[in-house]
Amino acid sequence: MDFAERVFVVTGGGNGIGRQVVLELARRGARVAAVDLDEQGLIETERLSRTARGAVSTHTVNVTDPIAVATLPAAVTDAHGQIDGVVNIAGIIHRFVPVTALSDDEIDRIIDVNFWGTVTMCRTFLPILLQRPEANLTNMSSLAALVPFAGQTLYGASKGAVKQFSEGLYAELLDTDIHVVTIFPGNVSTDLTGNSGVQKLDTGTRKVRSTTPEVAAKSIVDGIAKDAFRVLVGTDARLLNALTRISARLTTRFIAKQMKSVL
Repeated sequence: MDFAERVFVVTGGGNGIGRQVVLELARRGARVAAVDLDEQGLIETERLSRTARGAVSTHTVNVTDPIAVATLPAAVTDAHGQIDGVVNIAGIIHRFVPVTALSDDEIDRIIDVNFWGTVTMCRTFLPILLQRPEANLTNMSSLAALVPFAGQTLYGASKGAVKQFSEGLYAELLDTDIHVVTIFPGNVSTDLTGNSGVQKLDTGTRKVRSTTPEVAAKSIVDGIAKDAFRVLVGTDARLLNALTRISARLTTRFIAKQMKSVL
């Protein structure tokens, strides 16, 4: 897909990977509607985009609110005249604890943001994207949807649901002009824990391999440009995905031991 003069809606655009995807798309000539609940974060994203080729508008919206999401298409069209793609990046994690230690409210919040937020955005924008001569729909799953991580089981389940939903949309839309891309990032050096209201995991002196948000965003936008089916972001994502294909059980046991040592 050529990005020049295309219009993309990006959720989670106020920080982290979402912000960098907004900036990367704008650098490549796209016009971008950055969506987030964090108004101040959006202001900073817009400031950082001012030297880019493409224009960026900001929209303070909670993706778990269907009524608020329903107002987005008109707001984006007013700002940019059209909509050619939606990139669902917004997501959160929960506390690093066993499933039984999570409250009902914590579980509901994870599912609402990660899964229902993505579903609501897709259902709202799909009728519009179907009217375009070419369009893109990109959804953020996770390495945790491919390899289980003890202490983040409900997060992994929510991202597994996004994987099945997104790849199901790919199958449903094969005969249309919408390209569906699903993203599977490994560990990325963002403040996901802080933005999720979760205490950071203490790894002690252990160094955890991570990808920068800038590199992650470039991989994601490259995947959109190539109409990729899946985009694995980071060396850890590619390695663990390969290992689980060799032996899912051994890979799961290996990760479980690693998580046990830091939980």
